[in-house]
Amino acid sequence: MSTSPLVLVQGPEAVLADRAIDQVIADVKVTAPELEVITLRAEGYEEGELSVHASPSLFGEDKLIVVRDLHQAPDALQVDLLDYLADPADSVTLVVTHASGNRGKKVLDTLKKAKALILEAPAIKSDRDKADFVSNEFRRARRKAAPEAIQALVEAVGKDVRELASACQQLVDDTTGVIDADVVERYHGGRVEATGFKVADAAVAGQTGEALRLLRHAVNVGVDPVPIVAVLAQQLRQLARVGGAGRGRSADLARELGMAPWQVDKARRSLQGWGGDALGRSIQAVAAADFEVKGGGRDPVYAVEKAVLTITRERNGG
Repeated sequence: MSTSPLVLVQGPEAVLADRAIDQVIADVKVTAPELEVITLRAEGYEEGELSVHASPSLFGEDKLIVVRDLHQAPDALQVDLLDYLADPADSVTLVVTHASGNRGKKVLDTLKKAKALILEAPAIKSDRDKADFVSNEFRRARRKAAPEAIQALVEAVGKDVRELASACQQLVDDTTGVIDADVVERYHGGRVEATGFKVADAAVAGQTGEALRLLRHAVNVGVDPVPIVAVLAQQLRQLARVGGAGRGRSADLARELGMAPWQVDKARRSLQGWGGDALGRSIQAVAAADFEVKGGGRDPVYAVEKAVLTITRERNGG
């Protein structure tokens, strides 16, 4: 990436924004190894700070100033940025981050008009986005990962993107060869999210004994019922969405539904043996369990067991 004295990092994904900033710093340091890096944040910004830091240093070192969270910037910071952009300093690289929204729009427009280098940090929200992110992480590290491993990692760690990035890095650092589902299970199979998916998979398949065994084991090791119910609900909703989407290529349906292709394939396999009415009653049972585990009932564990029994009974024809 070529360096520019003005850089705008836009988008809400903090992991990608941090990486973009790190890359800019690394690029500038190629020609300015003694670079001074200064970070200013919208929260707590005091009028005039930017001009103080942008002024020439005693020994003339190059500076890189990161202004974070323009989308939360007080008026003083926006005014200072506009003043700076009217007459940028020669030895300063200015990097501004903006997650979303209209706050700071005049600064954004000025940066773009000044031909600032624009780096994107798009949101990583859907499981499809997370699967693509994991694939790219392993590709960047020049490691091969089986699709089942990517699926297992998203299921086990996918709630937080930063945690997902750390999990990928751990697997790259601590293992050799192709990363498969067994490797992911060994490192992350005991996590709360992974446990919830195991219970849900067994319940949706109609495996009453296995689903209850996994559920009781999870409860015994301290897993809260709330995330287990959340995964049950997610799995059933995905079945309903894929079942109602009709035929078509998995990749096309995945794009349409905001899912990963492996999730569409998994849902299609799981739908065998399910009827629409049975699926609807199961979704209702999980909704009732969700109310109970969040304080509406006296026994959260019993509420989850009841939902699991309803799901397996409906899957097996009543």
